[in-house]
Amino acid sequence: MLASRAVLPRCGKLLAALAGLDHVSHFGFSHLALRTSRRAPLTLHTMVEKKLPTGRLQRLSKLARLGARTGASLLLSRTGEAAAEQAAEVLGSMRGLAAKIGQMASYVDGVVPEAHRDAYERALQGLRTAAPTSSPEQIKALVERELGAPIDQLFAEWSEQPIASASIGQVHRARLLDGREVAVKAQHPGIERAIETDLSNASLLEGMLSMLGPRALNSKQAYEEISTRFREELDYELEAERQRTFAGIHRSDPDIHIPEVIAERSTKRVLTTELVRGASLEEAATRSLALRTRYCETLWRFVYKANLVGGLFNADPHPGNYLFGEDGRIAFLDFGCVQPIPEERVALAQRLHRAARLNDARAFEENAIALLQTRGGAYERAALAYVRRCFAPLLSSPFHVTRAYAAEIVQGGYDLKQHLLDDSFVPLPSGMIFMTRLQLGFYSVLARLDATVDYAAVEARFFRESGLE
Repeated sequence: MLASRAVLPRCGKLLAALAGLDHVSHFGFSHLALRTSRRAPLTLHTMVEKKLPTGRLQRLSKLARLGARTGASLLLSRTGEAAAEQAAEVLGSMRGLAAKIGQMASYVDGVVPEAHRDAYERALQGLRTAAPTSSPEQIKALVERELGAPIDQLFAEWSEQPIASASIGQVHRARLLDGREVAVKAQHPGIERAIETDLSNASLLEGMLSMLGPRALNSKQAYEEISTRFREELDYELEAERQRTFAGIHRSDPDIHIPEVIAERSTKRVLTTELVRGASLEEAATRSLALRTRYCETLWRFVYKANLVGGLFNADPHPGNYLFGEDGRIAFLDFGCVQPIPEERVALAQRLHRAARLNDARAFEENAIALLQTRGGAYERAALAYVRRCFAPLLSSPFHVTRAYAAEIVQGGYDLKQHLLDDSFVPLPSGMIFMTRLQLGFYSVLARLDATVDYAAVEARFFRESGLE
């Protein structure tokens, strides 16, 4: 039976982002495009070496072909499995921003229609940690060049097979000369050029913005914000600095573990940290309710203590960055996409969160308006209603973040776009694009853990401990 055309507009948001095309309904459909073989989802055991395409035409043509094939497959498939498998293969081989869009689609509820969600999640989840790899020879040459010595002089042991591979780099297990086990993250050769190519592709950036929420049309500020954050992800020295900062913010929390950076084995393109182990989100979701509740509380502290106390947020909340321990601890990885929050906005956010916990409707509205910089009218009313819904975990605490609720938050962001042409519309203030990315992804992670949590009590505790109350 043909898939209903009614589901395609929302899927078009994803596929248009992937292909850099206007809308999925504009894709050309070809029977030849449907001749695909069924592939297993990428896992650590199925990672394969693939050359990274870096040229503008190479990357655009891959995205255009993907758009045509996935559009056709969605129309002619009940589950969307063929389209999802094609997307995983192409986006994984491209890495860069294209792979990041695929990562978001693998876990953010509401991005892909319900009928196709399971197929996309299965196929694309490998992009979090098991994207196609660069060759062992390329990685060894890069590490030796960056660290200035042969591998056997740098490490007592070096594993040729990567233990993870994602959009910017891949990770190898190694052992230092003093015996410590470490994880060595090295950038994919050519990734800098690939990222710059993607950043010059206005259609791809427009597609990514369409997934993150409302914005002003042709917003130069939004494009600059995305470009700055993703260029920063190429600087592992900056990432190491931020990783140490997050470790300092959470040093007193026994349930948060942030791996130690090994400075003498790190450069701008190589980052070495202590090796940590733990279960995936999918495994964590099968554990006891008590443990899942504890995980949710820890995740909330990690995100919002950094925001409200440290003035920073890690804007890449995809599940591959969390390793869940059987003892309740969580190890947090990847601090490449971190956004500083200006002091005045931190103060506003503190007041907004406090008002939500205390159910002070007037203070909540005043601080939300100040944070969003709205100026009355229909857009402000719609934006305030949306913010109240986003703050339901505090306003209605204890609260159960479900997949339906997470999808509702995504859809609510899309719905705000109907106000783009209103006289009262204002673009998101500087710094809010990636906060939206955090919000959408973070709630989808909490939803997988399926627990009712008193988030207001969690926040009140770290507010007191930090001297904010």
